[in-house]
Amino acid sequence: MVLLTSSDLVAARLAAIVDNSFDAIVSKDLNSVIQTWNAGAERLFGYTAEEAIGQSIRMLIPPHLASEEEDIIARIRAGERIDSYDTIRLKKDGTQIAVSLTVSPIRDNDGEIVGASKIARDISAARDAEQRIRLLLREVNHRVKNQFAVILSIIRETSNRARSTEEFEAHVRDRIMALSRSHDLLVNTDWTGAGLFEVVQEHLSIFGNPEQINLSGPLVMLQPNAVQNLGMAMHELGTNATKYGALSAQGGRVNVHWETRPDEAGSKNLVLTWEEIFPEIVGANEKEAPPRRGFGSVVLERVVPLSLNGKATLVRENGRLAWTLTAPASEVFGQGGPVGATEPSPWSLGKIG
Repeated sequence: MVLLTSSDLVAARLAAIVDNSFDAIVSKDLNSVIQTWNAGAERLFGYTAEEAIGQSIRMLIPPHLASEEEDIIARIRAGERIDSYDTIRLKKDGTQIAVSLTVSPIRDNDGEIVGASKIARDISAARDAEQRIRLLLREVNHRVKNQFAVILSIIRETSNRARSTEEFEAHVRDRIMALSRSHDLLVNTDWTGAGLFEVVQEHLSIFGNPEQINLSGPLVMLQPNAVQNLGMAMHELGTNATKYGALSAQGGRVNVHWETRPDEAGSKNLVLTWEEIFPEIVGANEKEAPPRRGFGSVVLERVVPLSLNGKATLVRENGRLAWTLTAPASEVFGQGGPVGATEPSPWSLGKIG
């Protein structure tokens, strides 16, 4: 039976900690030659202990960071402990890895500095997460600025056309709430888009009278820009139909139909048609509608088609209103990005009519 002294027990425990540490723990002499190499170092850098021990620690340092080792050795000779700092090191296969390093002097029994211990922790996952967060924040910044531009345009255009303070407040509130409904749909899909059926249904549900509304078309996903613009179009059309058109009384009908259709060049387009029919009321109520083109007309005839690089027609006749939008599938269904903060937005159009 072998009895271990207290110092032996301490040494054994420290050795066990080093051997089982997930971090890379390496020791080197003052000539930067590796003396010990734990299992964590094997996992992190790819070298076995047999391959690493006796080699220069410089084999782990990229050429553009070669001066780091000279600085580390100089500070270790001076008895300094180098607190954690982030840097780059090389793996056996030559790939770079982000690590956090802590370096401390090693002293012999006489207190002389004979080398350094180095702890390296893999922070590549944290770096990747930070990069994703930065990209997300930039994208959120673009989106927020674009939303501000839309809201400011809504306020300006509504103010130009409102006949009273009460009407202005009500219209601004309703339009901002419409933007909010589109935003909620996008948040639910991590801003990847939303189904066209869901967009139309969400924006028309607030007007009631579901038995008077018919939706038809294939199940398709819209990109974020299309969700926001078609949402505003549905809000304006629904508001107008509720005040003056097919949803203003029993008996009217609203049909919303969409399909993909090739153009003359063979490219696919989304063709969406809003049609409301109410012969008894629509024709009579036309005289009650605002006599000049309002904000809704600007949205339907200019803002939405320009935003989607398409075209739109709005036809009013006795007993019928029809709005038809034709837009390239690549602008509606494709991989579209957010409107940048410095890009012009169709929502910035001035007063028309």
